[in-house]
Parts: sequence; C-alpha cells; structure tokens
Amino acid sequence: MEKKDIKKVVLAYSGGLDTSIIIPWLKENYNNCEVIAVAGNVGQADELDGLEEKALKTGASKLYVLDLSDDYVDNYIIPTMKAGALYEEYYLGTSHARPCIAKALAEIAIKEAADAIAHGCTGKGNDQVRFELAFKYFAPNITIIAPWREWDIKSRDEEIEYAEAHNIPLKINRETNYSKDKNLWHLSHEGMDLEDTGNEPQYEKEGFLEMGVSPINAPDKPTYVELDFEKGIPVALNGKKMSAKEIVLGLNKIGGENGIGIVDIVENRLVGMKCRGVYETPGGAILYKAHSVLETLCLDKMTMHEKQKLAITFGELVYNGQWFTPLREALSAFVDKTQEKVTGKVRLKLYKGNMINAGVWSDYSLYSEEIATFGESDYNQKDAEGFINLFGLPIKVQALVDGKK
Repeated sequence: MEKKDIKKVVLAYSGGLDTSIIIPWLKENYNNCEVIAVAGNVGQADELDGLEEKALKTGASKLYVLDLSDDYVDNYIIPTMKAGALYEEYYLGTSHARPCIAKALAEIAIKEAADAIAHGCTGKGNDQVRFELAFKYFAPNITIIAPWREWDIKSRDEEIEYAEAHNIPLKINRETNYSKDKNLWHLSHEGMDLEDTGNEPQYEKEGFLEMGVSPINAPDKPTYVELDFEKGIPVALNGKKMSAKEIVLGLNKIGGENGIGIVDIVENRLVGMKCRGVYETPGGAILYKAHSVLETLCLDKMTMHEKQKLAITFGELVYNGQWFTPLREALSAFVDKTQEKVTGKVRLKLYKGNMINAGVWSDYSLYSEEIATFGESDYNQKDAEGFINLFGLPIKVQALVDGKK
C-alpha cells in the first residue's frame, strides 16, 4: 500500500522507549493516520500501569490491553519446555512471546480493518522477524511498518531526545538505559556496559536483577521444591494442584530467592551478528530441570536421544520466529507422543544458583532397581560375553583386514 493511502495503523505497544515515540512519529510521517495501540499482557506486571493514559496522551485513538498470559503459558511455553528446547543456553523467553502477541495483534488489525501493522523492533534484532513472520501467516496482505528501518534516529540516546522534545514521559534515563524485555517467563538485559564482553554483569548492584537475587546474596541454606507432572505438563507445586501459569509464577518466586536461572551468554542472532545478553529465568530453569530429570525415568534410550537431537531444531525454529510452520507443528506432535508416560514427581534442592537432584518417582519408570543393583539379581552377567562378541564383530573384522594389508 502506498504511504499516502495508509489511514489506520495498529501498533504493537509496550509503553517502552521505542513504542512510546512511534505513536507521534507515525502521525507525523503517515499523514496524521489513526493509531490504535495494542498491548499484549504476557505477564510484564507493573509495566502495564498507566499505559492507556500514556497511549492516548501521545496520540493513539484507543488502546487494547489483551490478557494473553494463559495462552502464552499453555500454548507456547509448555510445548517448548516439553520439547526440552533451548537456544544456546537461552530459555527463549522473548522468542515464544512474540508469536503469541503477534497473533493477537493481527486479529485486532483484521477486526479494525487497519491498513497496516507497526512494531518497534530494530533492524538489528530478531524480534522484527518473529513479529513479521506471524503477521504474514495471519494477515498475509497487510502492510508492515517498521520505523527503525525508516527513520533517521540512530541510537537510544536520540530516542530519548525525541521523547523529551515531544513531552513523552519515560520510566528510564540515560544512566539506566538497558534494553529490557520482561514477561512472566523471563527478563532480558542488553546494552550499556554489557556490550563489552569483558565487563562482569552487576548482579549485586541494587536494581539490576529484578526477578531474583545473585547467588551470592541467596540464603545459606537449601530450599526443596517438588513438582508433579502429567504427560509432561506441570500440574502441582509442592503438593498443591495449580495451573501451569500459577506454577511458573510460584517457581519464579522460589527460584528468584535462591539465585536460580541467571544466564550470561553471547548468542548468535538470526540476523548474523553476535549479541551479549543477561537473562533471568528462575521458574523456567527449575521447570526445565525437573522435566528433564523425570524423562530420565520415563523415556527409553532411543526416544530420549532422538528427542534431544530434535530439541535443537525446535529451539532454532522458536528463536527464528518460525512458530507457525508445518515443521514446528510436526515436532510438537512428536513431542506430545513422547510425553504420554512422562508422569510423576520430581524433588530438587535449590542452593545459591544450583539445582540438585533430590528424588524422582514415576509409575511409568523404566528403571529397575532389581536389575541395576550391585547386589544379587536375576541378571545373567555371562550374557554380556556374547553381546560384546557380536557388537564388536565389525571392529574385529576391520582389524583382521588391516592386519593382512
């Protein structure tokens, strides 16, 4: 669509620095178009406070605040966790939130008969891809506006100057200007001193960590936590039945207090560069660990090993914004099949950033103490001789052939 024909734009709105200045920028550069702001609540808590007043004051005609938190947990977080999918140690907190938000955004754009959808992602990041691939799936013909790929603003300092010139209130300043993304699963930190990989993150500095404490400041005694799973899905925390969302939130508190789930990595971004980030995922780290421990009982060797291989692919699909693809759906179907008997209880001991196995039980356990014991059992150790002869036969034949040469 020609720029002059765009009359109504739906904007992915967080109230952060980028999207706060995008509303007036759109009106200035797109013929005073109507801007409808849409905020997807995926658990960013107090970041939603005062959002409507701010959006309207900066020029939006209305604001939708959509509660996507249950959808996010049940249909994005849990399927990814069941897959055991990570991306280079990263628990994918921003990655699987974006398709969830983008789907809702496209639905609002269709409902409002908007001419375009806008987002505040930079041209250097992964999120532009995650948002736009979802837009292409749900609204393939809609125009996409990405101001960071159009405007003359070149830095976050210049964004702050633009906001100040337009009297847009901000919750940040130049001294605390980390780029952050927060939801009920994680919090990411990028920019400022973290751009130098030689700088140690300021974990003990007040206000840096928001979801927990540094392991150094965690209690000097361990905390035990128990999780129950049914078909790979968490259903109870410390013996109390809860929804998956409630369990994640409960684990965030417990994990945060014990310095769990802090990761500092230099990751390979989809757009080609390496980027350094610090991630807080206290509840997610515990959930992944407990689920993995339970699988050691319930999955046979071949299924477990194949699942571990495919987890890499699953993680890449999520990271790359390819959630709404046939391959991701097929992998989820495979994962669901593997989880049919992943039911049981796991106990972990949390201590100063560490997660220590403290017990695991399942009615579907493939572990037999009677067979594995170092004591007397019905296992016939003489059977191993024939097994080794057959298993080693190719090696023996190769050695004989090589010897003749």
